[in-house]
Amino acid sequence: MTYIIYISFSFMIVGLFLAAIRFIKGPTAGDRTVALDTLTTILVAGLFLLAYLFERIIYVDVALVYAVLGFIGVIVIARYLEGAL
Repeated sequence: MTYIIYISFSFMIVGLFLAAIRFIKGPTAGDRTVALDTLTTILVAGLFLLAYLFERIIYVDVALVYAVLGFIGVIVIARYLEGAL
């Protein structure tokens, strides 16, 4: 089972790398916002895998808080980009 987790981590690292490239090079602010949301989602999934791997429930709590804050952050950025703020 740990091999599956390590394979998942390797795919996550590739996804983080690709999303970070899009975040840096994104031609528009919308592309950067979507890349930031993707980075947040991958990091939350990584925290859940770490919680399972180390059998620590506190990582799940941290992941949930990070997911909520990431969601609120993306909503604020989107509202700013459309001119509502």
